[in-house]
Amino acid sequence: MKKLLVLGGGTAGTIVVNKLARKLPKDSWEITIVDQDSQHIYQPGLLLLPFGTYEPKQLVKKRQSYFPRNVNFISARVERINPEDKKVYLEDSRILDYDYLVIASGTTPRPDQTPGMNDPRLWYKSVFDFYTLEGSIALRNALKEFTGGRLIVHISEMPIKCPVAPLEFIFLANAYFKKRGIREKVELVYVTPLEGAFTKPVSSQALGEMLDQRMITLEPDFVIEHIDVETKTLVSMDEREIPFDLLVTIPVNMGADFVARSGLGDELNYIPVSKRTFLSENFDSIFVLGDASNIPASKAGSVAHFAIDLFAENFVEYVQGKPMKHDFDGHANCFIESGDRKALLIDFNYDVEPLTGKFPIPVIGPLSLLKESYLNHLGKLAFRWIYWNILLKGRYLPIPSLMSMAGKVQVSIMEKEKQDAHN
Repeated sequence: MKKLLVLGGGTAGTIVVNKLARKLPKDSWEITIVDQDSQHIYQPGLLLLPFGTYEPKQLVKKRQSYFPRNVNFISARVERINPEDKKVYLEDSRILDYDYLVIASGTTPRPDQTPGMNDPRLWYKSVFDFYTLEGSIALRNALKEFTGGRLIVHISEMPIKCPVAPLEFIFLANAYFKKRGIREKVELVYVTPLEGAFTKPVSSQALGEMLDQRMITLEPDFVIEHIDVETKTLVSMDEREIPFDLLVTIPVNMGADFVARSGLGDELNYIPVSKRTFLSENFDSIFVLGDASNIPASKAGSVAHFAIDLFAENFVEYVQGKPMKHDFDGHANCFIESGDRKALLIDFNYDVEPLTGKFPIPVIGPLSLLKESYLNHLGKLAFRWIYWNILLKGRYLPIPSLMSMAGKVQVSIMEKEKQDAHN
C-alpha cells in the first residue's frame, strides 16, 4: 500500500485530495491529509466582510466535510519534515511516514515581522488586517466608527496572497464612504513597495488611473522599516514618513514555520519547485502546491485550481514512472471589486500580462477583461457558491487550465496612451 501524505487542508490541499482520491486505485493507495484545525475559511470573503457583504458564518465550514470518505484526516500541527527518511513529525509526537508528500500549507500574514505593527497599543485599535477572520471582523467594527481622517491601505512586502485584494479594499472603501456621505472627510492613500499600482505594466497603468479617478493618493516604492507607535506613522527604509488615523495593512506574508524548521524553504519559507510541474528542486518524492511554493505566479485560489488540474494528471503519470507531460503556464484570473457594484476581471500567466477581451468564451464573454462591469461584480459574488460546491470538491469547471489567447487583445502601454488621448 503506497502512502500519499498531504500537509494543509486549505484550498490547494482540499482540491488535490478530492482529485487524487478519484484517480488513484483505492486498494493500493492510502491518502492522509493533515491540518492544524478543522475550520475552512472562504478567504475571498474576508475582503467583503468589513463592508457588510457577508457575515462570518457564511465564510466558515468544517474542513472534513469536504474531504472524500476514503481520505484520513489528522488535526495536528506539523513540527518538521525529514525528507531523507520520508517522515513527518507532528507536534503531538506522532510520526507519519510517506511514499509521496504534497505540501500545501499556504501562506499567512506575519505582523510580527515589522517593528511596531502588532504593538497592542495599535493592533486591532487603529491598525488592522483583513487576511484573517479575526482581523476582518475587527476592521468591520472600526469602519463603522470611522468618521473622517486619513485611511491608509498598505502592503508591507511582496509576494502576498491575492495581490489585487489591497486595491479592491481601497476601491470598496471609497464607495463605502461615499454611501455614508463622508467621503470628503476621508483621505485615502494607497502605499505599496511596487513602482505602480500593480505588478504588470498595462494593468498597473489602468489600475493607477482608477486610483486617480477616485482621488486616491498612490505612494509607490515605499519599503516599510517600522511603524512609529507614538505618532501612528509609517516609516520607510529611506526615512519617508506617512501618518495615519486608520491603517489597513497587509503584513509580510510567509510560508509555514515547519518549512523553516525542516530546512526546505527560502527566507520567506516558500519552497523551491519546478514552476511547470511543482516537483521539489531537491527531493523527488515531494511536490508543493498552492501558496506554499516559490513559483512566480499570483498566490491566489485560481492558480491553485488551474495548477492542480494539471498536477493530478502529472502525478498519476509520475508514480507510474512515466514523464510528466503537462506543463503549467502560471495561469491566473481574478475579479477586482471596484466599488458601486462593479468589478474588473483580469486573466494572465507567467509570460502574458492581463489583456482586454472577453471571458470565458472568446468574443462572446459574457465577462469583460480589464473593464469595469456589473456582470463582473455578480461573477465575484457567484464565485462563493462555485467555490464551496464545485472547486473545493475537485469537480469539473469549464475553464481551461492553461491561458487561452483567443478573444484577447494585446495593447501596449504606448497604444493605450494613444487610445486614451483619442477618447
